[in-house]
Amino acid sequence: MFVRTIEPAFYDTDALGHVNNTRLPAWFELARNDLFRLFTPDLDPRRWRLIMARMEIDYRAELHYGADVEIRTYLSRLGNSSFTVTQEAHQSGTLANVGHTVLVHFDHETKRAVPLEGPLREALAEHLQHTEAEGA
Repeated sequence: MFVRTIEPAFYDTDALGHVNNTRLPAWFELARNDLFRLFTPDLDPRRWRLIMARMEIDYRAELHYGADVEIRTYLSRLGNSSFTVTQEAHQSGTLANVGHTVLVHFDHETKRAVPLEGPLREALAEHLQHTEAEGA
């Protein structure tokens, strides 16, 4: 599991006084950088090996300015060429948001999915776990 701490900025809030729902996709993407480095260590977009096939976020509780948000990132499914990344946003001991993103190992030149094999698959498998959030 990868863990990142986000300090919400004042501009992340909206007129209702909580973190705007549009910030979560950006924070989740930022937190996926650790996972992206398994594919492209220097994050050079010219050698990018992934595409996003799906993203969904469940908003369970409000997030607020003034308290850090912990983003936990792990795999909840590892397929032949795709995998599901599950991310949880926690603030002050509360699970506030859960996101699921399906990523595909992809060759941009041939426009085809590429099998997840060898050391890459092993590295991904280290972050595979069942989610507490799935049963909630």
